[in-house]
Amino acid sequence: MWSRARSILVVLVLAACQSAPSPPVVYRPVAPAPQPVPPKPQLPRWESPSDFADLPDWPDVPLGAAVEAFGRSCGKFATRSVDEPVSKAAPWAGKVADWAGPCGAISAARNEDEARALFEQTFLPIEVVSPDGESRFTGYFEPTYEARYTPTPPFTEPVPALPADLIPNGEHPLQQLRGGRTRPYPERADITNAGVRAIAYAHPADVFFLQIQGSGRLVFPDGSTMRAVYAANNGHAFKSTANWLIQTGRISRGEATMQGIRAWMDRAGPAETRRAMNQNPRFVFFKAMPEGDPALGPDGAQGVPLTALGSMAVDTSLHPLGVPMFIQTSSPGLGGDWKGLLIAQDTGGAIKGAVRGDIFFGTGPEAGKRAGVTNSPGRLWIFLPRPVAERMRAEGYASLPFAPAAP
Repeated sequence: MWSRARSILVVLVLAACQSAPSPPVVYRPVAPAPQPVPPKPQLPRWESPSDFADLPDWPDVPLGAAVEAFGRSCGKFATRSVDEPVSKAAPWAGKVADWAGPCGAISAARNEDEARALFEQTFLPIEVVSPDGESRFTGYFEPTYEARYTPTPPFTEPVPALPADLIPNGEHPLQQLRGGRTRPYPERADITNAGVRAIAYAHPADVFFLQIQGSGRLVFPDGSTMRAVYAANNGHAFKSTANWLIQTGRISRGEATMQGIRAWMDRAGPAETRRAMNQNPRFVFFKAMPEGDPALGPDGAQGVPLTALGSMAVDTSLHPLGVPMFIQTSSPGLGGDWKGLLIAQDTGGAIKGAVRGDIFFGTGPEAGKRAGVTNSPGRLWIFLPRPVAERMRAEGYASLPFAPAAP
């Protein structure tokens, strides 16, 4: 196996957590060319999966990062019961036992050529098609921020710790009150007015963007580091502060970057900064973790460290975690037209849809620059173990959450 913030563009800030629930995921086999987008959602006809040769530029796609990431996902599978579904939300992906063969085979690959041959032997690619024709691939990264252990201007904003009164309740966490009563967890303004425990302190703009990214590394004057890892949120929908700043004339659209918003906050002062941040009622809490291996990213939703250009966040209400996905899209941050193999290892509030992915670019400002200019449509294929794909076809795809189109 191989070893594994430019400005965040306004489009990332505006897009985060605003998507509506997506229609059911629809799959069709690999096709040699994009199909016309129908004017209204409709289910495609199922056909036998095609050969890997139909994947765009498959023979030339680098596989090192994906193989490294897949190995970590396989390690996670190995801790689960073999009879357990890989994903309760996506039972069509088979059971953990179905993935043992591909995991074992690819983990033994000595180089990329062997890995490519083993992917071809053990998997079948099936293209995912959104019924409404929508597709979107964005990028994210792990930011690095200056921080302090005590509030010292301009590092005065708490990096909020998980509060003791938050009761997990799916997408609607509760607040424990005196006397055993509970209520929906408050909005950002109420939380900040009441005060929060902090794992560290940073510049208000940095904490704000840290809450959007979901995790980051904090660097202290003595050279020590800490990972601020996503712990929970207050259950309120995201609203764009950047959009509010633009609409109220406080900044121009060209200033709606991390640097631009930070500069505005420095000019505006604490009270106006707080007013702006409170336009977004969503509030994210963190837990402090050691940095660990600096070459690895933070843990994703699957509980494994993310790999730069080897990991992707997906909609886990539609897709399983730990599975390989082949992507075709275009982005300046990817060098233009791009095809790559990524492993579904994370999710996020803005990641909603059948053909929707958020590509992990790594850690630090350079990764942030590349992630910040990634926002394009594209195509997505999921790799399924051959027995799983053949069983789905033999059963008439009855395990899927929709009925296939009539021949």
